[in-house]
Amino acid sequence: MAPTLATISINSNTWDVKIFVVNEGHGVKGLADMGIQTLPKQYIQPLEERITSSDVVVDEEQCIPVIDLSNWNDTKVDNMICNAAEKWGFFQIVNHGIPIKVFENVKDATHRFFALSAQEKNKYSKDYSCTNNVRFGTSFTPQAERALEWKDYLSLFYVSDEEASALWPPACRDEALEFMKKTELVIKRLMESLMKGLNVKEIDEDRESLLMGSKRINLNYYPKCPNPELTVGVGRHSDVSTLTILLQDNIGGLYVKKLGNETWLPVPPISGALVINIGDALQILSNGRYKSIEHRVIANGSNNRVSVPIFVNPKPNDVIGPLQEVLESGEKAVYKQVLYSDYVKHFFRKAHDGKDTVDFAKR
Repeated sequence: MAPTLATISINSNTWDVKIFVVNEGHGVKGLADMGIQTLPKQYIQPLEERITSSDVVVDEEQCIPVIDLSNWNDTKVDNMICNAAEKWGFFQIVNHGIPIKVFENVKDATHRFFALSAQEKNKYSKDYSCTNNVRFGTSFTPQAERALEWKDYLSLFYVSDEEASALWPPACRDEALEFMKKTELVIKRLMESLMKGLNVKEIDEDRESLLMGSKRINLNYYPKCPNPELTVGVGRHSDVSTLTILLQDNIGGLYVKKLGNETWLPVPPISGALVINIGDALQILSNGRYKSIEHRVIANGSNNRVSVPIFVNPKPNDVIGPLQEVLESGEKAVYKQVLYSDYVKHFFRKAHDGKDTVDFAKR
């Protein structure tokens, strides 16, 4: 049973917040459920990692693009997708053909999983999960972070329907699988558009593996926070994927760094939309033409928030580097050839640090 405010003090030497949250699997939801009124010191971020109103630009003309996919065959759609990938690194898509009910189901399933007891959720933690492909956790890399992030997550690496049926948590398994399946055509069409912009005429079997050979779906839970201005939901980072497909709920809280300066733009929730962002792997494959952009999530003092990203990745044993078609005109390679699994290991062994990870692949 979790401690209560009546039996512990957040700053007490007799109760270790990190053990409670990380080791015992209560997560930040466990802290929020206790009704804490003050943010534990373990979550107070350095000033430079907090987002303030002076950092944020709220201007309709500076929002990330929203692209209507109702007419995929229009070359203007290809151009808009490639332009957004080059100049923003982020865009939202509407009229993509995925039923809204699929979105509602997976959001409900996310709430349902995180409503389970700590004992039940902890069966899927690093210490107890029967597979590395299913992982319940909190923050990002607790052992490497100066301050923890105000987020819990369930990460599900997709291998096969059979493995998912056997090993993914029943509380969310079917809905997470359905969401993944329904995005497959959209992912393929987005990738086809992006490859056209790089003079890649065809996505053959090898290219398909390189661009979208593996997938991971995360269910993210951000509980209401007592002092949201002192912490973050997710720190500054770019994704290691080729593409990330994100479903937000209606709460908001995602911010994107504007290319070329230090300001941050909110990504407003749009009913029925998906947020798409370029990952580091595609930045490397495109030799920097497509941009993987820093983003972060703020904590919320009024509401619980969920989000569901699908990370579309190369296979772990694929080697990533600038595509041959990109270099055919004589363009100099900015990045070296890197084993994708090495790149991912480098990312996960440290705290979130903006765009520093991509330097690992630079020549």
